[in-house]
Amino acid sequence: MPRSLVLIGAGEFAQIAREYFEHDSDYDVVALSVERDYIDQAQSDGLLVVAYEELDAIYPPSEVEVFVAIPASQLNRLRTRFYLDAKRRGYRCASYVSTHAFVWRNVQIGENSFIFENNVIQPFVRIGNNCILWSGNHVGHRTVIHDNVFVASHAVISGYCDIGEGSFIGVNATFNDHVKIAPDSVIGAGALVTRNTEPGRVYVGSPARPLPDRSSFDVTL
Repeated sequence: MPRSLVLIGAGEFAQIAREYFEHDSDYDVVALSVERDYIDQAQSDGLLVVAYEELDAIYPPSEVEVFVAIPASQLNRLRTRFYLDAKRRGYRCASYVSTHAFVWRNVQIGENSFIFENNVIQPFVRIGNNCILWSGNHVGHRTVIHDNVFVASHAVISGYCDIGEGSFIGVNATFNDHVKIAPDSVIGAGALVTRNTEPGRVYVGSPARPLPDRSSFDVTL
């Protein structure tokens, strides 16, 4: 029997997440939810749009699960805020793993995470809570991806890497073995990361170097 799911968010990622959940999982998406000030219509593609402030009165935690369908906005902080608040309110947060992803049997994946198609996730990898891996990434053996991370498409993360909490990994980024990415790092598209990074910095180029006088918190994603 399908499990009822409310998507928190009503933008493009919420529409994409709905498509995957409804056609490649045992969840039935029953509503969308956004903060009251951002509701511009009562329904979206036939789904009820519920004010987030009133969610537990209409869809209590005992009846539905939620998924926070917000991308890397504000360096993942917006998604993280809603994820933590939903947990505080007693909701169980669903995760999605595409049936077209290769995920080895002992991989650990946290809650409110979304793994798109064609990801290759090798043995002993650990992926934390509230992470998004868009399509086509390679995550090498024994790598750890901490909470609240966004990995765009076709990144190559080699073995024994450590991806710090809140980081953003751009399209086609490549990481050598044993690299440690500090929390809140932004790794630009196509960057080749051969050394550990510093917290809150923006890295670009091959080999990757931090942009001078630029904080990752200044980046609008």
